[in-house]
This record gives sequence, structure tokens and C-alpha cells, in this order.
Amino acid sequence: MRLSIVVLIVLFSASFIPLAHAQDDLLKELEASEPDKKILTEATFKGTRAVNGHSVETKGEGELEFLISHRFGRLNSGAYNFWGLDDAFIRLGFEYGITDKLGVGIGRNSFNKIYDGYVKYKIVGQSTGSVSFPVTITGFASAGIQTFPRSIDDPSLDFFDRATYTYQLLIARKFSPGLSLQLTPTIVHSNRVDQQILNNDQYALGLAGRYKLTRSLSLNAEYFYRINPVENSPYYNSLAFGFDIETGGHIFQLIVSNTQGMVERTIINETAGDFTKGDIHFGFNITRTFQLKRN
Repeated sequence: MRLSIVVLIVLFSASFIPLAHAQDDLLKELEASEPDKKILTEATFKGTRAVNGHSVETKGEGELEFLISHRFGRLNSGAYNFWGLDDAFIRLGFEYGITDKLGVGIGRNSFNKIYDGYVKYKIVGQSTGSVSFPVTITGFASAGIQTFPRSIDDPSLDFFDRATYTYQLLIARKFSPGLSLQLTPTIVHSNRVDQQILNNDQYALGLAGRYKLTRSLSLNAEYFYRINPVENSPYYNSLAFGFDIETGGHIFQLIVSNTQGMVERTIINETAGDFTKGDIHFGFNITRTFQLKRN
């Protein structure tokens, strides 16, 4: 079932490639008019998040992004729980562009009360013209501290027991103005876990895609395949779909996913719902970008 979902996503994305090539004429005209100039590919994804996980995009120098992420309970929880709207978790986060390639971020997630910080660096950008490169590659590293349960409730937990570290290589290609795909090899290391249900080192491969519907609307999809899950683990691979709406300095993303997590540990390691059985959470991301440094 897990592999079949991956195949479906790949086929879904591939079905748009013929349509996407038809939108490539403008880019080819630009390359022909300036053959000696290196042309960097922009907006492979519209925001810094594909859906739940990160995209290859970083903020520009001096840009500050404020991100509000909200996830509700399961849609199949019924009318008494108002189809999940009675249960909600929120993450508040900031990301700042130190340079056009280097960004840092911090956040606090009410789900398991996790504080996280991360660094993103765009190693190389997709380009055409005099110097061409087929993909954009961004490195990502994060650290998180889970403060639930409190030390008073479980004195055996020390600070380092609560720590989790994530390392990702985000590799994406914009095939046309309408279609982008991304691969995300991932390692999540948690210092202390229940060995019967989780590994200290979890390896995963993420797949994400974006298809531009109109100038301000796009459809995104994302899937994380866990390579080495514990046998009979109660957790599932994360699957999510997002509908992006761009309104000037805001990006509003409507999301359906089988995870309530909003950081890598909870997205990849601790997705408790089975998407195929209706364990689906509605949610949204809202971003607002502020220019703190003049160009």
C-alpha cells in the first residue's frame, strides 16, 4: 500500500509533464535572446514549505517570514468532535534570510510542545544560459527539544533525552513554469525513543511536487517514505496535499494530511493516522514576509 501511493503520486505528477512543456516557450525565448548570460531559475516552489516539509526555497537577504501553521483533529472523528475542528495544534515560526542563500529559523509547536531551530543553505541553484545546472540543491539541518512530558512528571528525562536532530538534502527541478518536483533524502535522529515502536535513526525519502493552476493558485503534494521503520510500528508514512493561494505578501495554504505534526520529528516519525482509512487532518499555513533590509 505504501509503495502504491508513491507510484500514484509519481504517475499523477508525470501526467502533467506534456502540459507543462507547452508553457516553456517564454523561458526558451529568454534564453535565446541572452545566450551568454546565466539565468537562475526562480520560484521552484512558491514558499519555504512544500506542504508540511521544507522546500528548496530560502528567504532573500533581509527578509523575515512569519509562519502560522494550524492542524485540526481527524475529519473522521464525527459530529461530536465537529469533524476534528474541536482539536487543534499550532506552530508559530520565524525564518530570516541572512543572505539570499543562507537562512535561519525558529519555532514553537504546541503538538508535544516542541521548540525547534534550523539552518537552510542553498548550495546551488538551477540555471540555464552560459552556465547551466539541472536542479536546485538546498541543505537543511534542524534541532528540536520536546518539552512534553514535564520533568516533574517524568524525572528520568534529561535535556538531551528530549533532543532530536534532522538532516535533509532538498533536490528539486522546475521542469516548466507550471511543474516542479523535489526529492528529499532525510535522516532523523532522536536521542531517546521507545525502541519497540521507533528507531533512534530513522531514514526516509521525501517526494514533493507543485503544479501551478493559475497565476496565484497551485496544487502541491508531498509524501515521506520511511526506509527502516520498526516492524509492526503503529505509525504511518506521511501523505499531504496542499492548495496554495498567493495574495501579495501572503501565501495561504490549505492542507489535508494524515499527520498533525509540523516539524520533521512528528511528520516523519510520529504520523499516527492512516490516510486510506480516513484519518485525515485539515489544516493551513499562513505566511507573511517583511522586508527588514533595503536592497
